[in-house]
Amino acid sequence: MKAVEVVEDNQWLVENLNFAEKIDRSLRLIRQAHERFNARLVVANSLGKDSVTVWHLAKRVSPHIPGFIVTTRFKPPETVEFMEQEVKRYPELRIFSSDEPVSEDLCRTAPDRCCEILKVRPTRQAIEEMNVACWVTGLRCTEGRTRTDFREIEERDHGLIKLNPILLWKEREVWQYLAIHRVPVNPLYEKGYRSLGCAPCTRIATGPNERAGRWAGTSKCGGECGIHTRPLRSAVLAEATIIGTQRGEMNE
Repeated sequence: MKAVEVVEDNQWLVENLNFAEKIDRSLRLIRQAHERFNARLVVANSLGKDSVTVWHLAKRVSPHIPGFIVTTRFKPPETVEFMEQEVKRYPELRIFSSDEPVSEDLCRTAPDRCCEILKVRPTRQAIEEMNVACWVTGLRCTEGRTRTDFREIEERDHGLIKLNPILLWKEREVWQYLAIHRVPVNPLYEKGYRSLGCAPCTRIATGPNERAGRWAGTSKCGGECGIHTRPLRSAVLAEATIIGTQRGEMNE
């Protein structure tokens, strides 16, 4: 599987594919990736509605697909409890977190720095320790202002494919899928939240933007933590990947 070279019109697909077609498309993407990468295909599970949808889809493809969760010391207790339940049900979900000291007000004074330490770095650790070649996310292009230019198959880091199999789904279609398959979800949704993060940086918000409650009141409002926008391979690992690729090409 390579990064998509033909650029499709995501918005047209969002509006014109029906629900069943979107499910089939998502399953096909995961199945093709699993056939290509096998155990090096890993699902990133944020414990939000989109991630548990992708996790359920992946398990329909193969019950052996592994996953990882990045958690922080600032997660709401509801999210922590839900995480413990999910890991108990799926022992193949590994938990990663950062022990680096972070001040209580860093999320307000320097939210990008806070996310870099608590979310991006543990994600890099998961990618390296689990020897990931393709990571699967629950990212959707209709979720917010920062997610309109993503593709279903991407290679933002050399040698690391990112698969976004529900990129074309609408919010209501996610909830429709979860209801049909009776998939357990984070109890915070019952309280009115639409997008979940760390407690200090997540509020209940209304309006068309699902992520409006994330980092509200800061310059980062409705933005990204960084795992979808920053390099996830360390310089050493990236160099090793490039050298390995070059050697492989020389031996062909």
